[in-house]
Amino acid sequence: MNKIKEASLKMASLSIYKGILNRTVPKAFYELLRSADGPAEPFLRAWGEFFRVLCERGFSENLAECLTQTALFDENAFSLAAAAGKTELSPALMAAVRRDLQTILELSSITPEEMLDGSPFAQELAGLGLPCWKNGEPTEQMRGNIEECVSRMAEYYRGHGCGMYARYRAFIWRGGKIEPVEHPDSTKLDDLKGYDVQRKLAIDNTLAFLQGLPANNCLLYGDRGTGKSSTVKALLNEFYPKGLRVIEMPKESLMDFPTLVDQIAPLPMKFVIFIDDLSFSRQDDTYAALKAVLEGGLAARPENTLIYATSNRRHLLRESFSDRDGDEIHLGDTIQESLSLADRFGLSIRFSLPDKARYLEIVRQLAYQRGLEEHMPELEAGAERWATERGGRSPRCARQFIRAAEAKIKRGQPV
Repeated sequence: MNKIKEASLKMASLSIYKGILNRTVPKAFYELLRSADGPAEPFLRAWGEFFRVLCERGFSENLAECLTQTALFDENAFSLAAAAGKTELSPALMAAVRRDLQTILELSSITPEEMLDGSPFAQELAGLGLPCWKNGEPTEQMRGNIEECVSRMAEYYRGHGCGMYARYRAFIWRGGKIEPVEHPDSTKLDDLKGYDVQRKLAIDNTLAFLQGLPANNCLLYGDRGTGKSSTVKALLNEFYPKGLRVIEMPKESLMDFPTLVDQIAPLPMKFVIFIDDLSFSRQDDTYAALKAVLEGGLAARPENTLIYATSNRRHLLRESFSDRDGDEIHLGDTIQESLSLADRFGLSIRFSLPDKARYLEIVRQLAYQRGLEEHMPELEAGAERWATERGGRSPRCARQFIRAAEAKIKRGQPV
């Protein structure tokens, strides 16, 4: 049996890490291995397809890193147990893990020349000038002897989680499933100016959650443009190395909450379910769904999950004066029931529009951050004009002004 045939059989017999065969590059590589002892045309098609997907993912110079990374991000019995901190695993499981990882390393070392030589038509294809990959080096966790690899892989899973939750930090609930966000918002806490007291409340609550201490669902409410949503995004970017992940859930999907938590409850990471721009009408069915989610529903919120919501309304439910009229006998009870939803968030943080002094202080802080301090007098005057033209002061308004002003300054134009 030649090396390529043996590699094909070993890849087919993966067990614990069999999930990597569903990934694009390993799947294409397996098809190439399988076609090596067949007719030339299917082999050439498989070669071209494999090289194409390898290039699309930027690994034409490093096959070894590509294949070993798929193991790093695979969700399986070993990675889930390691991520949860379990150390006592069955000898049979660990033997299978060692065999699979050794197989993946062997596969990642196969050169284009070996692949071609392992086919029955190497000579007739020699003059075609087939595109060739380079093998490179495995990912750091997969270097050294196999026992060291297993130990480092387990350590990685404990620190970063497993599956797509190791590869991504932000997710969205869409179409009944959790989908990763390829390019999440990069806002950092240092980018947000002002509101230090409010932000510290959110930071302390999030840190308590990550440390396994009691923590509350959080409502960030107040005026538009004050940084409520940006605070949640910045918390994710600050704390994802500590195991925090955020899943954005559209308000209209709140009825799916039990399905969502069933998927994440067994996972070792900590999840914030993020509901942005939350408000309800009296006829909104999702109003009752959120009340049950926050407190009192049979589908309890698991210990690894918190809900962070933002809203421009303190009481979340849109009210009109007509709501207080009518012929309802117990009108007071109805009004109190309408206002009780916000009380089910254990932590409510108010973000209000800044006065002129606070607004200009935010402008100054942003200007220093961007290295524009020498233009401060004209920036302050321009910031006030900018706010007046846009109908009010806010941190969002300040950021927009600084971006526009920086562009003018770098073009040599007056602010």
